[in-house]
Amino acid sequence: MQLKYILASASALTLIAAGCTQETETPAEPAAEETTTEALPTVEEARAFLEKADEELGQLSKDTAPVYWAQATNITDETNAAAAEAGARATKIAVEYANATKRFKDVELPADLRRKMQRLQSGITLPAPSTEGAAEELSKITTGLDATYGTGTFEYKGEELNLDELSTIIETSRDPEELKAVWEGWRTISPPMKDDYARMVEIANEGARELGYESLDQMWLSKYDMSADDMKTEVSRLWSQVTPLYDELHCYTRGKLNEYYGDEIQPASGPIRADLLGNMWSQSWSNIYPIVKPDNLVTPSYDLTEQLVEKDYDPIKMVETGEAFFSSLGFEPLPETFWERSMIVRPDDREVVCHASAWDVDDEEDIRIKMCTEVNAEDFYTVHHELGHNYYQRAYKDVDYLYKDGAHDGFHEAIGDFVSLSITPYYLEQIGLITEDQIPGEDADIALLLNTALDKIAFLPFALTVDEWRWSVLDGETTPDAYNDYWWQLRTANQGIIPPGPRPEDAFDPGAKYHIPGNTPYLRYFLSYIMQFQFHKAACEQAGWEGPLHRCSIYGNEEVGEKFNAMLEMGASKPWPDVLEAFTGTREMDGSAIVEYFDPLVVWLKEQNESNSCGWQE
Repeated sequence: MQLKYILASASALTLIAAGCTQETETPAEPAAEETTTEALPTVEEARAFLEKADEELGQLSKDTAPVYWAQATNITDETNAAAAEAGARATKIAVEYANATKRFKDVELPADLRRKMQRLQSGITLPAPSTEGAAEELSKITTGLDATYGTGTFEYKGEELNLDELSTIIETSRDPEELKAVWEGWRTISPPMKDDYARMVEIANEGARELGYESLDQMWLSKYDMSADDMKTEVSRLWSQVTPLYDELHCYTRGKLNEYYGDEIQPASGPIRADLLGNMWSQSWSNIYPIVKPDNLVTPSYDLTEQLVEKDYDPIKMVETGEAFFSSLGFEPLPETFWERSMIVRPDDREVVCHASAWDVDDEEDIRIKMCTEVNAEDFYTVHHELGHNYYQRAYKDVDYLYKDGAHDGFHEAIGDFVSLSITPYYLEQIGLITEDQIPGEDADIALLLNTALDKIAFLPFALTVDEWRWSVLDGETTPDAYNDYWWQLRTANQGIIPPGPRPEDAFDPGAKYHIPGNTPYLRYFLSYIMQFQFHKAACEQAGWEGPLHRCSIYGNEEVGEKFNAMLEMGASKPWPDVLEAFTGTREMDGSAIVEYFDPLVVWLKEQNESNSCGWQE
């Protein structure tokens, strides 16, 4: 997850690394009612306005980023208060600039200026209205939600367990009673958030309407160089391309869970019980790979987690290995400040937000990661992902401040995962984690693809569900009394899962997922899971790879790295189709690459499912 944005901490400009100045001037030309006789402003006035915005917001980012870093890496009353104060100031300034763009709405502007105007207006994640005290109230709520999530615990067997500890149980336990208890236990942290969340939605919608949007969901969807309705249509098109992959995976996985647990725990038909899937949110199923792989399937002769431990990897060495991947593509090493200032392991002496994130603190060279890294395969992949954000952030450091961002938010998330697709057995052998005789043959491809699909394919409908739920909440269609019911309606419809038991009347299960109280739009992740395979296919073609797509690694290919970096350097300075075309040769997001990547697995799954009754709707 990239955390360049204020949105994850205190709801202000998504374009700001995390910040606001201590003292800032009111933006030039604040929004005001125009009279019919007022002359239109000139293009030069618009240019001057945007130059001022770019300079002031850039400084805003540099000044306040450390406040958010301090709060995320040391949760106290003081750091929460500081972050809330900074967020309120930043929100006010962001809204003032967004409102000020209205003065230029009828001016015929060059494309670059019109693009900057649009980014100023739609670049706020949670806009506060201009009502006295609204920005302060909104910031206090968002900071409080973030802190409530970050400090959440549940007492289990006499111990207060945090999310990391509870997640470990979900990932490793095969006791359905224990899984149910822990799954339900984590969701006791979120009911206290519900009223604040509803109030936050109310305030932010007022702010969105003040900026000219019908509701906040329309504002969020306006960031993709197309209309909100067109973007929803685009998302539906992409999902339709990959739905057959998920349907086959769901059918096969349910059958294996039924074999393992029996009809009483997991029936052979209908939805899957959410707590049985090896992840607190059922968004990735790779932890239950040992259950779902058939006994006769040829598997790799190594376990990546075991190899990391055997080779004496620690969290620092894992990050150094990720850095070395990018160096092999021709990227400059990480700055020394990265190693001095990053939080790579969970500290023992304070509360922190452990959710992995990448930070760009000064929009230049002060890039950092924040992780509670453990030596295991999952975090090995996560390290490569987070560093992808950091290298992207540094690549576009020379564009104008308003363009210091991904081409759209899906790009940022796709970059790191695209790199992770090159963590193949061949790559692991090259860096000494496995030996040459441990590289699996083609007969192990199904096992490798199945393990990857339990992560990548299983995630797609979850990613779609989070923002489908939120769009309905933000446009007012789903009211607070229906929050939880609609959440599970969507999760069952899209994912084919159900909770392990009836949910309490006061349940607010969406709040048990960081990105809801953290106010991080989630569509980016769905798009990124489509685009990372698109990037991977393009890179492998550039490298001259002729084998199966899932066996390709671009490790060590500086020619691909050069073209890759050229795309990264563009930031958001061009519409995303232009940026996409620069690297892939196509202007359209496309799910055909992910279908090609998993095609051997889908053929195999269909064979395995011949005797199963697939689907989950009655």
